[in-house]
Amino acid sequence: MANLDMRCQMMMDEYQELLPTLQKMQGVVTETLRRCLKDNGITVTALESRIKTTESLEGKLELKGHKYKSIYDITDLLGARIITFYSDEVDTIAALVEQLFTIDWDNSVDKRKMLELDRFGYMSLHYICSIPPSMMQDPECPQLNEIRFEVQMRTALQHVWANMHHDTGYKSNVEIPTEHLRSLNRLAGILELADEQFSSIRKEIINYRRNVQALVASGDFDEVPLNGDTFRSYLQLNPFMPLVEKMAAINQAEIYHDNMMPYLDVMRNMEFKTIGDIERLRTSCSDQALQLALIQLAGTGLDIIAESAALQNLCIVHILQRGFGAVGLTRFYQHLFGDNAYNAQRAEKVVEQATKAGIIKK
Repeated sequence: MANLDMRCQMMMDEYQELLPTLQKMQGVVTETLRRCLKDNGITVTALESRIKTTESLEGKLELKGHKYKSIYDITDLLGARIITFYSDEVDTIAALVEQLFTIDWDNSVDKRKMLELDRFGYMSLHYICSIPPSMMQDPECPQLNEIRFEVQMRTALQHVWANMHHDTGYKSNVEIPTEHLRSLNRLAGILELADEQFSSIRKEIINYRRNVQALVASGDFDEVPLNGDTFRSYLQLNPFMPLVEKMAAINQAEIYHDNMMPYLDVMRNMEFKTIGDIERLRTSCSDQALQLALIQLAGTGLDIIAESAALQNLCIVHILQRGFGAVGLTRFYQHLFGDNAYNAQRAEKVVEQATKAGIIKK
């Protein structure tokens, strides 16, 4: 049992009376933060909250009770912690927290700006907040808007450092030798550098993807290398829709949108290097691909067709016009559908259809 004076003991009694309100606040704060993060498309590694335990509060009052006039002066009875993947997201989340809650700026602390230049250490952003009446108000529970709470925002690596520092540093009753402190500071430096690099690399990837989308949208396809990002951006232009609409019109079929990303490896195997190579395939082989579809669909009564059927027929025409025949088509189907005995039969049938359509000569 902590050795508390009468004033601190009265604060402990107040704390017990406030516990139902703190529990209600915890639910409101946690759910509000979770919903806000989801609505803004922010994925975090953790969103935690806790109410200060009786033992923890007794210990705090025993050490620092002289600082507080009432229980309302203690700003961390309720605490929430948001752990992000990237350091730049800390500021983004902080801006959202500022919109949600009333911030006590005098008691909020940005520990990221408190580090000495020659050392690394514990970093996070701490906001002291309260629930504004505009968010929630209960006349029977005015303490709901009076009790302040803490929201900590830090990265996963900062969280790792904070826990390590807590377990090996000030929590210990034994002074840490200088060489061990130096090792801890070196480790903190590595973690801080990793944090910066992760954020930097992420920004570069985002900028790269934006540039790719802009380049694809400009139509300068020969300057766009073929990869997952560029092919996905190209597909967003619906380049094969005109052809598949003509194919669907043969039987008045419905078009369903399927996944064409598996064709990326197929076209790489066909030695396509740029989006321009795909665009030339589309423009030069569309007529023959439609002629092949006429033979394939005539008399079938097929009333639904995949959007990828256009790209598939374009690839078939490309393969056959280069003289790879049934063997080339079999490899093509193996890339798309996996290795099975039906691929060779399918290839032979398509060769017959292509011959009938005049795409290849007997």
